[in-house]
Amino acid sequence: MKKLKKISHNALFLFLSTLFILSGGQVHGKNTGGSMKNMQANHLLHEKSPYLQQHAYNPVDWYPWGDEALALARKEDKPIFLSIGYSTCHWCHVMAHESFEDQEIADFLNANFICIKVDREERPGIDQIYMAAARAMTGGGGWPLSLFLFPDTKPFYAGTYFPPRAAFGRPGFMEILQAIHTAWRTDRVTLSLTADQVTAHIQKTTETTGAAIDTAWLKKGFSQIAESYEPKYGGFGQSPKFPRPVVMDFLLRYYKSNGETEARDMSLFTLERMAAGGMYDHIGGGFHRYSVDGQWRIPHFEKMLYDQSQLVSQYLSAYQLNGNPLYKQIAVETLEYVLRDMQDANGGFYSAEDADSENPYDPEEHSEGAYYLWTENEIDTVLSKEEARIAKLFYGVQKDGNALHDPQKEFTGRNILYQQYDLTEVARKAGVSEEQAGKLLQTAREKLLNKRKKRTAPHLDDKIITAWNGLMISAFAKAAVVLDEERYLHAADKAADFLLTNLIQDDELKRRYRDGEAKYPAGLDDYSFLIHGLLDLYSASHDLSRLQQAIKLTEKQLAEFTDEKGGFYDTPQAAGLLARLKEAYDGAEPSGNSVAALNLLRLATLTNNQKWAEVAEKSISSFAGILAKYPPAMPLMLSAMDFQMDKPKQIVIVGNKDDVETELLLREVHSRYLPNAILMLADGGENQQFLEKELPFLQTATKIDGKATAYVCENFTCKMPVNSPNKLGLLLDGKAVQ
Repeated sequence: MKKLKKISHNALFLFLSTLFILSGGQVHGKNTGGSMKNMQANHLLHEKSPYLQQHAYNPVDWYPWGDEALALARKEDKPIFLSIGYSTCHWCHVMAHESFEDQEIADFLNANFICIKVDREERPGIDQIYMAAARAMTGGGGWPLSLFLFPDTKPFYAGTYFPPRAAFGRPGFMEILQAIHTAWRTDRVTLSLTADQVTAHIQKTTETTGAAIDTAWLKKGFSQIAESYEPKYGGFGQSPKFPRPVVMDFLLRYYKSNGETEARDMSLFTLERMAAGGMYDHIGGGFHRYSVDGQWRIPHFEKMLYDQSQLVSQYLSAYQLNGNPLYKQIAVETLEYVLRDMQDANGGFYSAEDADSENPYDPEEHSEGAYYLWTENEIDTVLSKEEARIAKLFYGVQKDGNALHDPQKEFTGRNILYQQYDLTEVARKAGVSEEQAGKLLQTAREKLLNKRKKRTAPHLDDKIITAWNGLMISAFAKAAVVLDEERYLHAADKAADFLLTNLIQDDELKRRYRDGEAKYPAGLDDYSFLIHGLLDLYSASHDLSRLQQAIKLTEKQLAEFTDEKGGFYDTPQAAGLLARLKEAYDGAEPSGNSVAALNLLRLATLTNNQKWAEVAEKSISSFAGILAKYPPAMPLMLSAMDFQMDKPKQIVIVGNKDDVETELLLREVHSRYLPNAILMLADGGENQQFLEKELPFLQTATKIDGKATAYVCENFTCKMPVNSPNKLGLLLDGKAVQ
């Protein structure tokens, strides 16, 4: 990749820069500073994407990605300017205002390029290809993602945010446009060579190196993660700090399988420090995208659905491990935030909330995090004297503001609420009882939330993404059983019904739903995350239809995405894109391949389908090149490995699910962290009949003394049955039962 960067991008940048210098570094015409000649809509007007709609009245003649725009580029022999972003992206907003609302820049783009806008959340396959191109050419990436392509969609120049005009001897967006236009007319051969080289590199990245699965990968993964651990404030690496729940998932599993207490402690401490920091919304619940500092104090204020779902799951796992009420509190508050602010009336969950919002103290200002910030004076005004004293101590409120780092001067005089002291220390400093301090803090939070609701809320991206909804279904299903809360099971069921009703058309799963329209072929992550959610929903409700739906989707996934060499492509066969890639990184969102491997292993245990277990093993081994060299790149694939190498564990509860005895046994199971166990309910009905066809050993599982009975099994061989919760608990803890 370094060689490609040197040959293709640096040489091309020098070439374009030379053209800029030869032109005298001047841009002809007047900078209109964002004024528009008219307010006519472009070709994005009828798109459903909130991001594309944000650009529908730009003077740039934007097209959505599709046959019309690509055919026009071929017909007019023009390069394509491709701009990729999403509706809650801060720097996307900046470039839109500075460049895409600038009439002179728009005129130049319209005259010399075919301009295409892509919402990366709607079209992740497109984003993935061109992000790979940007990284190959520049060594980095991000959004907005800006690329220049041939009409056949091969990329020849890439970048992210560009300022509108030259400054400090560096070309701006307008100068780059002019240089590329000149190169297109005078030296297209150079551009073509670059495009071919970059395309070949992208297509080659699909190749994976297979090898036998090695237990050493797990140990190496743990060791390398531990090396990056920051013990003072938790998390991995220095600033900025990202939550990355997949790392904590692996660490907790590794502790459970290997007894490595350091893995557990790193994960639990990180969860505690994240919940104490400003990255957590202490007033309304839910997590912001990441922390710009090393103490989790100053967030990037975006809120993404996929963060809420994955973090809830990790806090619930932590609660199962040690019963700390903090973990339960954070999970509940985050779930309640999602139900309050992120759920569609029909059951689906929205995508994100923006980081930027109107400043409540100056409505003319629109800035990062403004919705969430507080002056000391406003807190004193909204709260009683006693409440304000407790709240200011607990949340670290200062008269002049409490931001650790504020290069843009957006937080001056305002406070980002975080937990400065625990409640015991706050009570001591305030001279009140801990109980009284807790009550005052609770009423303060309620008042501050009511006050905040009167502010202008950040932009809500209300499109419904199949993959992210699958993750959220999983979180609600898990919460329903761990916290014994029926409302959460209802939310998971309602969301699943919405997706299966509205996002499957002509037996094809779709990616996105908004305003009555389901559109775009689903990708691997849509299939794998939804299957994951349905399996967790089945484990919570024991509704056979959920297992059958998961099986049907798995069969479709195998047909559409399988790479015969192992693993799965991220896009379906008919996507028609420049390349079919295979994501090999568990980042903010897990890789579809990692989730698919876990799904297949769970399904194999539920249905005794050894073929699916073999597909999962082949999928894991296909990523051997990465797992052997740097396994922390795919911690969730390590979790799948951990599951695969463990003996199949089944917990069978025989009894009617509405009986109190059955419920008590189920609660005993759900109170424990058992990531590699499969729970089955033999209820005497169609669920049991279905399972018995695939798992004959279940035919011998019967009630003892007419009472609900539990069987704890390994490798389809069961221990002596028990029908008391206490004895079941001993079995689950690996202890002898008298």
